[in-house]
Amino acid sequence: MKTNLKMRPVHFLTLFALCAAVVAVAQTKKEKDQAAIKSMCGCYEVSFNFAETFNYADSDAYQPSATKHDKGLEWVQLVEDNDDKIVMQHLLIVGRPDQPKVIKHWRQDWLYENTDLYEYDHDNKWTYTSLPPEAVKGQWTQKVYQVDDSPRYEGSATWVHVDGKSFWENTTDAPLPRREYTKRSDYNVTERTNKHEITAEGWIHDQDNKKIVRKAGAEDMVLAEEKGLNVYKKVADARCKAAQDWWAANQADWALVRDKWNEVFERKQDLQLNAKVDDKRLFDLLFDDEFKKTEQHIDETIEAFIAK
Repeated sequence: MKTNLKMRPVHFLTLFALCAAVVAVAQTKKEKDQAAIKSMCGCYEVSFNFAETFNYADSDAYQPSATKHDKGLEWVQLVEDNDDKIVMQHLLIVGRPDQPKVIKHWRQDWLYENTDLYEYDHDNKWTYTSLPPEAVKGQWTQKVYQVDDSPRYEGSATWVHVDGKSFWENTTDAPLPRREYTKRSDYNVTERTNKHEITAEGWIHDQDNKKIVRKAGAEDMVLAEEKGLNVYKKVADARCKAAQDWWAANQADWALVRDKWNEVFERKQDLQLNAKVDDKRLFDLLFDDEFKKTEQHIDETIEAFIAK
């Protein structure tokens, strides 16, 4: 039996429409990612909550970190908004409402399909890693920085938009958090699983962390596990006017600091930082009112903290 199959011609305009639809979907996904990231900007009442959940110490004398509950008012400033890069600076507002004090807090940069990572090793060392483009297709790297804009941790993952939810999750290594490093010396690496989820009231920074003892040439030892939950509840921007004013007055100085660090990162080499120089930490110097905020002085100061 002979079958006569007729090939139906596909009109050029139909093919063009199909291609355009595919492109539109891809653009829509990226635009959703960008909207989710930028929705973390604004004024927030924040609750910070941390508790150790399990410990694996060999000694019964092990003392877990105290459970932490804290609150604050925080302004998240949009610093840079490009197609493939979004930069946001966190500013804490403390003290009495009639006498507010602004503290420069952490910073988060988001880079689209970024292939350059500085992965934390241990003891103030970061390893430069170059990823193949196919490994980060459609992903966003979150780069988190200390208060002095030195590196903290970074990782790449895909923003997920499903069932009315938007979230991003990644696991990466980091130094000890500020709430720990002046109190604990029995571990030296925090393996962080960070989840950022956008909510109707703001956003959530959900963390599942491991406290790790890392030594060169030895297998990592997990000392304890920790749960963290930071809840950002959006409030009127006017409540964060002090932080907005502070940023307007100081943003040019911190742009110079970011530029210097970007120049360091562009070297694409492993990085080791000195904890102190002349018995002072980098943020002690940069936050000093007497510090000369010139490009040359900032350059020389940061270079002094880079171990040669």
